[in-house]
Amino acid sequence: MVQSYLRHGPTEAFGLVCSSSSNAHYDGKLAYVPALEDVLVWDVKKGQMLSMWHETGHRAEVTCILRSPQKDTFAVGYADGSIRIWNSQSSSVVATFNGHKKAVTALAFDETGTRLASGSQDTDLILWDVVGEAGLYRLRGHRDQITAIRFLRPVAESAPSTSTGIAPGFLLTGSKDTFLKLWDLSTQHCIQTVVAHRSELWTMDLNPEQELAFTGSGEGELKAWRIDHEALARGLQETESGDVTRFIHPVTTLPLASSHRVSQISFHPHKPYLAVQSHDKSVELFRIRTEEEVKKKQARRRKRAKEKEQEKKEKGKKAEEADAPMDVQEEKDVELVDLFQPYLIVRASGKVRSFAFGDEEAGRKRDPQLFVALSNNALEVYSIPPPTKSKDAAPEASRVFSVDLPGHRTDVRTLCLSSDDALLASASNGSLKVWNMKTTACIRTMDCGYAVCSTFLPGDRQIAVGTKSGEILIFDLASSSLVDTVQAHSATVWSIHVRPDGNGLVSGSADKDVKFWDFEHKPANSDNPRSVALLTLVHIRTLKMTDDVLSVRYSPNGKLLAVALLDSTVKVFYQDTLKFFLSLYGHKLPVLSMDISGDSKLIVTCSADKNVKIWGLDFGDCHKSLFAHDESVMQVAFERNDTREGDAKPSHHFWTVGKDKLLKYWDGDKFECIQKLEGHHGEIWALAVSHHGKFVITGSHDKSIRVWEKLDEPLFLEEERERELEALYEAGVADTLNRVDAPIGSGAPGADPSAPDGAETAAVSKQTTETLMAGERIMEALELADTELETFREYEEARRKGGLAATVAPPPRNAVLAAYDVEPEEYVLRVVQKVPGTALYDALLVLPFGKVVSLMRYLNIWAQREWNIALTSRIIFFLLKTHHHQIVANRVMRTALIPLRRNLREGLRRQKETIGYNLAALRFIQRQNDARRTAEFYEQEEELTEEKVREKIAEGGKKRKRVNVMT
Repeated sequence: MVQSYLRHGPTEAFGLVCSSSSNAHYDGKLAYVPALEDVLVWDVKKGQMLSMWHETGHRAEVTCILRSPQKDTFAVGYADGSIRIWNSQSSSVVATFNGHKKAVTALAFDETGTRLASGSQDTDLILWDVVGEAGLYRLRGHRDQITAIRFLRPVAESAPSTSTGIAPGFLLTGSKDTFLKLWDLSTQHCIQTVVAHRSELWTMDLNPEQELAFTGSGEGELKAWRIDHEALARGLQETESGDVTRFIHPVTTLPLASSHRVSQISFHPHKPYLAVQSHDKSVELFRIRTEEEVKKKQARRRKRAKEKEQEKKEKGKKAEEADAPMDVQEEKDVELVDLFQPYLIVRASGKVRSFAFGDEEAGRKRDPQLFVALSNNALEVYSIPPPTKSKDAAPEASRVFSVDLPGHRTDVRTLCLSSDDALLASASNGSLKVWNMKTTACIRTMDCGYAVCSTFLPGDRQIAVGTKSGEILIFDLASSSLVDTVQAHSATVWSIHVRPDGNGLVSGSADKDVKFWDFEHKPANSDNPRSVALLTLVHIRTLKMTDDVLSVRYSPNGKLLAVALLDSTVKVFYQDTLKFFLSLYGHKLPVLSMDISGDSKLIVTCSADKNVKIWGLDFGDCHKSLFAHDESVMQVAFERNDTREGDAKPSHHFWTVGKDKLLKYWDGDKFECIQKLEGHHGEIWALAVSHHGKFVITGSHDKSIRVWEKLDEPLFLEEERERELEALYEAGVADTLNRVDAPIGSGAPGADPSAPDGAETAAVSKQTTETLMAGERIMEALELADTELETFREYEEARRKGGLAATVAPPPRNAVLAAYDVEPEEYVLRVVQKVPGTALYDALLVLPFGKVVSLMRYLNIWAQREWNIALTSRIIFFLLKTHHHQIVANRVMRTALIPLRRNLREGLRRQKETIGYNLAALRFIQRQNDARRTAEFYEQEEELTEEKVREKIAEGGKKRKRVNVMT
């Protein structure tokens, strides 16, 4: 009988405040921040996570977050090139757009929130219809990653006000190729390219009036550009000199406090502030002054200059001559540099990943706030003080909120579980945190040195932490305090392990010593002998080794002690006498971790040579050497027995984690990999296994802690291998289809430089596993429906010719159609309707032309019966556009297209009439409602003269204004 195992699956991910893969958004109260593949919503005032936007099965990191003008909608770009539209109220995905080959790096909504522009590392710019859930077109022209996109509002609309088409407009994009490009969306072409900087263009923003564009470069330059809206309204024209009109004109360069890379520029949505980040840990703020302010300041300067001249009492001609050029100088126009006054510098507590202004208008009552997302897993909000007239104290931003407790600032280096699996301790460089495993809430945070290893002490009241400086720190959980610091070693304590009898522990260090410690109970309060007893360490003996000790481990039966050394060997000693027993050698590089099975028969070692070796502890023979990971294997641990299995023999299944970001589950008797678990986005440093065999926990360089629980679903090795191969094959098929057009500049790896460059405008399509499967489902439905219709047609024909007796029953219906109780035409429509709108066009591209002809016949029937006319129209137009040449060359298609045209026009006309009638009725109801409410309002008071009515109306207009009440 084939052995089955139980599958493990990811259930929790915590320890993250925000990751550094993307920008963050702040609305004045809530912060929307990236957390690897998820988006977290934080209430920064309470320091509380309100929701997590997570899509099951999606693993790509978030790379870009943008809020739509329709406030509940967010566009989130991912590292796999997909974009998801999220609803913030329901925390659910509204639509998924697939079009980019690489990570999405820039997003922009138009002012209505109906169109979305996205830029990517693959150098393409794609425009999406958010309402229709479809890609409009792809714009090519940039030669490197697109870093910034902004929509430009056209000042004078060329289209009439009654036009129902999508409003054209202009798009301004910046890229690492140093270019600033202006695109005309009505013609879908680039109308101006500006070499903006000598190095990469990293960021760009427009002022609220859209007259000025600011760009920042990798060399620390901040440039201002003027956008000529009048020229944009006129369009491309030839000047007298024969040049083409230019729409973007350079204005000036603004001086910055530092000359590092300008990584973000942002205007405050309502107040006169401009923020620029050109340094790792600070954001520079400029106050935008009005021309009147600047002129007043110039007048003051002029007045002061004249006063100084008078003080010198030099009334000769020299003084008059000196005055003259000064007056001329002050009469000149106000320059842009004068308008932007360096105001203050916000200094954050760590490296700034992104910043954002609170964009809610409610924030006008208080000082403007600057939200900062840090690279070290923390969030901060700073309050910007209003300008004062006093010259003594320079304005300083004050930190009002910060969210940092629910996560580590640095990599999680060690994990340990309490004996009842209720508490988890995680430690990093600088802090030790204790988590409640039921709620995954951080309940304790204590400062410590650079933690390398840790363990709960017997009783689960204290935690011992080994540090890089050679100390063993004892922390008390109840009081959240450090109760003892033991200067145990002179170099890094790499490993500590509690003795199986619970009366002591062993520590191994880079100083080549293995030290043995006994626990001693002493009261927490020496004055009160009845106070809670705390454990302290008493050194009893030392075992000197020939090389650095990397890991120490007792066997569960308490008889043996294994010591892993830097010389890639493992020495096994008798625990009581410390007499040498075995030497396990075979690894090419040092053993980083090891564990001994519950029955003390097997020892498993993992090494930096990417291998895991299983040894017998009776003779020290190597049972098997497994190539386990693609990078160093960091930790290994045997699974504990599941308490649900009662007195089952100790498990020989074990877990390994590596720098290749994978967690693997192995069978130590059959030497098979049972399951490979992906989820982390950085190397995995730490592993902790449940004492009851119910789950396993991993800690990583990405600062997240993940829980993988044992499920009740059985797992068979052959099925698991087949599933892995299928996933590999499907990914390969989609990649092959997407590489049809891979000219240089497309960003596709290994693209042919000699291949002809693609057109500037192209269709938006990208095949994924989902679209391939959707195409297959449509093909299956068409085949099923065609077969069914053909069967019944043959039966009817045979009856008509008289070849069948009247008593012969018709052929049985297809089982699927009978189960749904639908006609073949309706069944095909059902299948097509279930395909997501964003994947529909890509699914239709999968269909061979024979199936397209078949689908056309069904489209005619749907149009005739007026079934989902909108979907029918979309499919027809797409198929006609895609297969135009074949359709024109195929005479058979003519007979199908003529009735289709007639039926579709008739159906669309009827729908248009219905919508028009309904709109007119709604307007009539609205007018009636307004008139009735007005009449009721004035009937309440008697003897209203015309003058009084006019006064009432005027008062009503005044009352409708919003009033801010200061409390």
